[in-house]
Amino acid sequence: MWSQSQQEKLEQRKAQIQREIRDNEKMLRSVKSKEKSAMNVFLIQKNKIKLKENLINTTEKQKRLLADDMYRNQLKINKLNRELKVLKEDYAKKIVNSYKSRSEQSRAMFILSSENFLQAYKRVQYLKQYTSFRKSQGEEINAKSKELVSYNEKLKVQKAAKQKLIAENEKERQSLVKEKEEQEKLVNSIKKDKNRIVSEIRKKQRESKTIDAQINRLIREAIAEANRKAAAERARAAAAAAASGDKSSKESAKVNIPKASVSSSRIELTPDDKLIADNFRANRGKLPWPVERGFVSLGYGDQPHPIYNTLVVHNSGVEITTTDGANARAVFGGEVASVMVLSPVNKAVMIQHGDYFSIYQNLSSVSVSKGDKVSIKQNLGRIRTNGDTGKTVIKFLILQNTTYMNPQGWLAN
Repeated sequence: MWSQSQQEKLEQRKAQIQREIRDNEKMLRSVKSKEKSAMNVFLIQKNKIKLKENLINTTEKQKRLLADDMYRNQLKINKLNRELKVLKEDYAKKIVNSYKSRSEQSRAMFILSSENFLQAYKRVQYLKQYTSFRKSQGEEINAKSKELVSYNEKLKVQKAAKQKLIAENEKERQSLVKEKEEQEKLVNSIKKDKNRIVSEIRKKQRESKTIDAQINRLIREAIAEANRKAAAERARAAAAAAASGDKSSKESAKVNIPKASVSSSRIELTPDDKLIADNFRANRGKLPWPVERGFVSLGYGDQPHPIYNTLVVHNSGVEITTTDGANARAVFGGEVASVMVLSPVNKAVMIQHGDYFSIYQNLSSVSVSKGDKVSIKQNLGRIRTNGDTGKTVIKFLILQNTTYMNPQGWLAN
C-alpha cells in the first residue's frame, strides 16, 4: 500500500511537471514570435530543460519504486512456490495413506481393536480430525494457488508498466539532448552580441536601483503612517478613559507624541497587527505564488549572469515569467498600503501583513486601491507584457519592515 501511495504521488508530480512544460512551450512560442533578443528565449529554454530533467528524475524514481515492489512480489512468489511444493507432497502422502485404509472395514477394525472405550473414543476423534485436516490442507493448497496466480498477474502488469516507464524516459532523454543542442546554439549567438547585452543589463540594473529607492521611500512612509495611526488610536483611548475619570489616563492623555518621534523603519504592532504578522510568518514556505502559473527567471540577491559569469546581477525580489494576459494575485490576506506608479508603464501594489509587506511590480493595470482589504489569491491587476521582448514578467518582493527577504523561501514549492 505504501509503494502504491508513493507511485500515485509521483504520478501526480509527473503530471504537474508535464503541465508546466506545456505552459513553458506556450510562453516560448509567444516570445519567439515577438523576440528581438535571443537572451529571453534562452531563459525560457533554460527553464524548459530544467523541467525536462525533473520529469526524467521523477520517472526514474517511479521505475526504482516499481522495481523494488517487483522484487518483493518475486520473493513472495518464490516463497509461495516452496510452500505449495511442501503442501502438495504432504497432501499426496496422506492421499496414499487414505487410499490404503479406505475400506470401512479397516476403519471399523481400527476402532474395534481398541483396548477400552476411552481408546475407541480417541480413535474416532482422530479419524475425524484426520479427515478435517486433510480437507483444510486441500483448501490451503487451493488458496495459495490462487494467491500465486494473483501475484504472477500483478508481476506481469508491473513488468509492462516498467517497460513503459523505460520507453518514456528514453524518449524524454532524446528530447533533452535536442533541447540542450538548441540551447548551445542560443548561447553562441548571444555571445556574439556581448557588448549590447551587457549594456542592456547595466541599464536595467540602474532602473531597478532607482525603483528600489522609490519603494524604500514609500515603505518608510507606510510604516510612519501606520505608527501615527497607532499613536492616534492610543491617544483617543487615553482621552476616552480620562473622560471616564481614570486619573492615570488623564495624565497620559496630556502626553503629546511629536511627529519626529514616529519611527519610519519599524512598525509598532497593535495586538491585531501582531496576530496578522504571526499568521503570515507561520505560512513561510506555504504561500501561493503571485501568479497562477510561471517560473522564476531571475532569483533573489546577487548572482552571476546565466551567460556571462563575471557579470554580477542584483535583484531585490524574484522575477517570475508567466503567460501573456496573466494577473497578479495576493499571496496572503492584508491591507493595500500603497498603489505605486513607478514609471509610465510600471505600476505596483504594496500589501501590508502586520509588519510584513508583499510587493507586486510590473503591472499594466491595477484593480485595487489604497486601504482596500484583500484576501489570499485575490486579483490585484494585469501583469505587463513587454512589447519588445514579448515577455510577461512580475517582480515580487517580501520585506519585514525595511528588511528585504528572499521571496522564494516563502512560496510553496
